[in-house]
Amino acid sequence: MVDAIVPLVSLIALEVILGIDNIIFISILADRLPDEQRNKLRVTGILLAMVMRLLLLAAISWILKLDTTLFTLFDKDFTGKGLILIAGGLFLLYKSTKEIYHKTEEANADELNVPKKSGFGRLLLEVILLDLVFSVDSIITAVGMVQQLWIMYTAVIVTVGIMLIASKPISNFIKKHPSFKVLALCFLMMIGVSLIAEGFHFEIPKGYIYFSMAFAFLVDIIQMKTIKKE
Repeated sequence: MVDAIVPLVSLIALEVILGIDNIIFISILADRLPDEQRNKLRVTGILLAMVMRLLLLAAISWILKLDTTLFTLFDKDFTGKGLILIAGGLFLLYKSTKEIYHKTEEANADELNVPKKSGFGRLLLEVILLDLVFSVDSIITAVGMVQQLWIMYTAVIVTVGIMLIASKPISNFIKKHPSFKVLALCFLMMIGVSLIAEGFHFEIPKGYIYFSMAFAFLVDIIQMKTIKKE
């Protein structure tokens, strides 16, 4: 049992790091809903992510087949996982770019040009699509770390609990500080680029991405504190 604690804690930590992308994406989408529906979208999206991961774990043999080559194009091998990552990365780039455009345009637009609130069902569908991409990536990574299924199941459930607790404070923080919303959207763009690169077998170490965004976040906080003092 003691031997299982280290891989379990390591997997939970990895899942939490990968889950940050999910929380930020859901939080930004939820901001386009009326106040009474925002928490519902966050909770529903995160719970669906858990269900998706658990179902993918149940179909682990099928998931492993996603890493096999489907076809070769221009000397590049494409797998099921790679195609999912490329599609997810393109979708994430599109959504984050669109949100940044809306954010910058809303500052100078009149009321007729401000984007209307999006429907709950449409936003939930977008959350499900990104949940699928992040879930496939997460499960294949988990399989490479541990062999025991119970550790994977436990890590997924614990991670979802942490995400549920953290989602509202993160969402409120992003809403309260508009500059951090733009930073979060840029972060999602970087994740989208890394997903596309990974789909083409050019892996960008996620540690570099998270470190650069953490540094940018720290700089933004220092700048915000400096402005307040002035």
